[in-house]
Amino acid sequence: MGAWKLRDIIVLSSLSVVFAVIYLVFLQIGNLLTGVMGPMGYEVIFGIWFIVSIIAAYIIRKPGAAFLSETIAGIIEVLIGNTTGPILIVSAMIQGLGAEMVFAAVRYRKYSLSVLMLSGIGAAVFSFAWGYSRSGFAALSPEFVIAMLVVRIISGAILAGLLGKWIADALVRTGVLRSFPVARAAARSHKA
Repeated sequence: MGAWKLRDIIVLSSLSVVFAVIYLVFLQIGNLLTGVMGPMGYEVIFGIWFIVSIIAAYIIRKPGAAFLSETIAGIIEVLIGNTTGPILIVSAMIQGLGAEMVFAAVRYRKYSLSVLMLSGIGAAVFSFAWGYSRSGFAALSPEFVIAMLVVRIISGAILAGLLGKWIADALVRTGVLRSFPVARAAARSHKA
């Protein structure tokens, strides 16, 4: 794993800024979906808000990458115009922690698709617990709350885990990440 290098910090920060903008765009998409589907509208796309933690951890492969990238993205998102305010930073930290816990559980040694999808699920579960405690989910029927959780878990697995891996692998193929662990792992798997 080794110490953090300047290039790690630059890539993590760059990803965080890019995804902060994407998160802000998806806020509007979520608003549209909620107008059509009610509270379930956000759940369908909620996994997109965890994606930077998965991509950063997959590329950099160092402790803290998932947590830091999500936290920085949350700070940037507030600075560029999310009207939720500073509480969004707490939400981002909780999402990043949920993703980070999965990478910690495998001691930052496994970055398979299943681990990335589990990391998206971790972010989904942590964020849902946080949302439940502050968003009035208790007023909804238990069946609907369970359905919301299941949809968020699926969204986290697919939009954060699966899509996150696909995006990072596409970046590896361009050659821009050749000095990162993800590119070295890809080169080893091609030789095998």
